[in-house]
Amino acid sequence: MKTYQALSALLSYPTADIQAAAGEIRTILFEEMLVPLSVLQSVQPLIDNFETQDLNELQERYVLLFDRTRSLSLHLFEHVHGESRDRGQAMVDLQTLYAQGGLEIDARELPDYLPLFLEFLSTRSDDEARTLLAEAIGVLVALKERLAKRNTPYTAVFYFLESIVGKEPEKSEIEELRKAPDDDPNDFEALDAAWEDRPITFGPGQEGCPKIDEVLKRMNVDDGGSRRNITGLGS
Repeated sequence: MKTYQALSALLSYPTADIQAAAGEIRTILFEEMLVPLSVLQSVQPLIDNFETQDLNELQERYVLLFDRTRSLSLHLFEHVHGESRDRGQAMVDLQTLYAQGGLEIDARELPDYLPLFLEFLSTRSDDEARTLLAEAIGVLVALKERLAKRNTPYTAVFYFLESIVGKEPEKSEIEELRKAPDDDPNDFEALDAAWEDRPITFGPGQEGCPKIDEVLKRMNVDDGGSRRNITGLGS
């Protein structure tokens, strides 16, 4: 489904190429219509932003939300495993799943980066993609709630993903995720302290997502594959 590639582009570090593809992204979402019209319309303001706002402003907002706010990290296992050893094994399992599905990732990319995960889902059948996405529903809903408190149009993308899955997370799972502290993006001293010991840079940084050009080019490509579970995402 091209919808997953379109959502991957919207959640990637904003670039001029993504801005230029905003109209195509809108067309894909409305043509495939994986969710109700009201959900589709909720994503319109974000797409409009890409078409009308200055690129530097879009990039600054993205960095503030997803790079400088640890509780909004787009790395799924960050919220599930934190810094435990389980996260490393989950990364290996996920990368193996990608390789078996024919998706090769750059050494700079971490497998649990949500835009990359969505790119992988775009190569799966509709049923398999929904099943795999459902394994991350707890994290997606938690991120949606945290973004909603910031009144950002990015909230709609997670509302969209939740609607694709069509079910709520387990009560115990979402309650545990809600207990995690939600960073104040304006408390720069606290943010620096939270990240100062971390040698890995989460998110694409100033270079953008290394595969975003491929994602945009492949919006016209569909593929299929066999079903596998992703260890570490589900409860």
